[in-house]
Amino acid sequence: MRMLVIRIFKSRRSCLFLLSILFVLVIFIDSCQGDVGTAAQYIPPYLPTICYGYDASEFPSSNMFAAAGDGIWDNGASCGRQYLVRCISATQPGTCVPDQTIQIKIVDYAPTAPSAPSADGTTIVLSETAFGVIADSSALAINIELQQV
Repeated sequence: MRMLVIRIFKSRRSCLFLLSILFVLVIFIDSCQGDVGTAAQYIPPYLPTICYGYDASEFPSSNMFAAAGDGIWDNGASCGRQYLVRCISATQPGTCVPDQTIQIKIVDYAPTAPSAPSADGTTIVLSETAFGVIADSSALAINIELQQV
C-alpha cells in the first residue's frame, strides 16, 4: 500500500512538473510576434500584377502594398493576404524608423513584378511608400518582422 501511495505521489509531482513546463512554453510561444525576414522596395510601374492583372482598384488607397517573395508566395495563395511589417535592423545603423509598424496587402509576386526590386531574394518587396514609412528609403534592403493578420 505504501509503495502505491509513493508512486501516485511521484506521478502527480511529475505531472505537475510537466504541466508547469508546458505552461512556460505556451507563454513563450505566445510572446513571439511573427516571422523574421527581409524586405526590399520597388517603384512604379506596379501594374500588371500576377494577383490582379491591370485592376488598380485592388491596391490599397494608402499605397501600403507589397509583392511576395518565394518564402511567402505559397503558389499564389498569398494574393490579398495582409501582413503587419516592421523594420528590425539593417546593415546601416539608423535605417529603421523606431516603433513603426505598417499593414500591407500582397498584390503581386516579386520575381515577376513589372519593376525590379532594390534587392533580389527578399521575403517581401514593399511599395516605395510602404518602405519609406518603416525605413530610410535610401536603403536597399532591411530585416523585418512580419505577421499575417
